[in-house]
Amino acid sequence: MPNKLYQEIIGLSDEELEKQIVDNKVKLQRLRFNHTISPLENPNVLGETRRYIARLKTELKKRELSK
Repeated sequence: MPNKLYQEIIGLSDEELEKQIVDNKVKLQRLRFNHTISPLENPNVLGETRRYIARLKTELKKRELSK
């Protein structure tokens, strides 16, 4: 049974997936920059954001291959 996060990703349209990927890449870049200047309170958020981008890309690729 897929978890709630995966259900949310499945519910997005292709355009929304692409927008989420771009938005999260910008967020990750900003987090990395801020972490370089002064350590983040919770550095695990970097890995979580990176994995979320990967999940979005995986779903988008799965849809492309199924067409």
